Amino acid sequence: PIRKITIADGSVRYRLVVDIGHGPDGKRKQVTRTFDKLKEARAELSKIRHQTADGTYVRPSKVTVGEYLDEYLVGATRGRRESTKVCYRNALQPVRDRLGSRPLQSITKADIEDLVDWMLTSGRRRGGKPGSGLGARSARLTLGRLKAAFEMAVDEGRLARNVVRLVQPPTYRPAERDTWSRAEVRKFLGMAARDRLHAAWRLSLYGLRRGEVLGLRWADIDLKAKSLTVNQARVLVGYKVRIEEPKSHNGKRTLPLDDELVSALTALRKRQAQDSEVAGTTFRAGLDGLGWYTAGDEYVVTDELGIPVHPEWYSDEFGRLLNRARLRKIRLHDSRHTALSLMEKAGVPISIVSKWAGHYDAAFTMKTYVHASDEDLKQGTRTLARIHKIA
Repeated sequence: PIRKITIADGSVRYRLVVDIGHGPDGKRKQVTRTFDKLKEARAELSKIRHQTADGTYVRPSKVTVGEYLDEYLVGATRGRRESTKVCYRNALQPVRDRLGSRPLQSITKADIEDLVDWMLTSGRRRGGKPGSGLGARSARLTLGRLKAAFEMAVDEGRLARNVVRLVQPPTYRPAERDTWSRAEVRKFLGMAARDRLHAAWRLSLYGLRRGEVLGLRWADIDLKAKSLTVNQARVLVGYKVRIEEPKSHNGKRTLPLDDELVSALTALRKRQAQDSEVAGTTFRAGLDGLGWYTAGDEYVVTDELGIPVHPEWYSDEFGRLLNRARLRKIRLHDSRHTALSLMEKAGVPISIVSKWAGHYDAAFTMKTYVHASDEDLKQGTRTLARIHKIA
């Protein structure tokens, strides 16, 4: 496999041509390398034969990090929701910015360490001041996705090992969720009772996600049977509104409605009929221009012209309403945390709370969505006092 060759200037080189197996098409695969010294060629031949025998040989390639990530994302995102695809692409964007033009096989542990340091100090490109640092959570998401991509490259024989595994992710401690007490929920709903979208705010405090509330159609609600079915979500993906399936199989669920919510939904239905009479031909006139809209769907949460409200407007309106109620500020998504926490504190079994939320696992519900407040700790104090009391 080693031939002595003489090039045009009369100097001698040693060319190595060695078989490394067969490709998927059955054709023989070879590696050709040229060396200045015979011992270098022999050493490389021995290395290649040994690695080929134990299945660890990686054929040299000029494929860049960016090119490989393109290939990886094709398979990694196949069949996934559009929001998940965007999440994957966004997570890997810092890698493209920093290492995208580098050969995949040239990346070292030091390169990944530098990537993390860059992200934490000056890697922000959007969602804040450009050039400022990203949070530890963003860096962890990027490392996690890059580790999966490099692991795939190892499995494909593109890399000898996954250097991302050697890098310690930055420490991230999720901020404690702010949730309302039962009294705060009642105060908010008292203020919301005078709002046109009173029913929507009740739905958000019923444990539904924003996208689930905004994705509800009247066909999904049975006021006589007092139930609603979550069949879809209307979400914001890359600044565009889209219709998506529920986040998981358990996300598609039917929930019973309490009398107050049935009354609020009935009032909203009548209000929309009145809006239609007032608006005339302009009612729902703008729906056909929406790329996500299916003709015939009647959405529950709309404006006075029958157009489904924008997700960001809905979140902002929630903030404006709680300000008018002079309540402690929480995010719209924290209303879901509030509902599930209060259900658990009221004695609803966590298995039921989990099914209500559309989760796949009760342990996840307990860990992520059930929160204890300072007032809850006082309950522990009272319990221990009863236990320790000497008769």
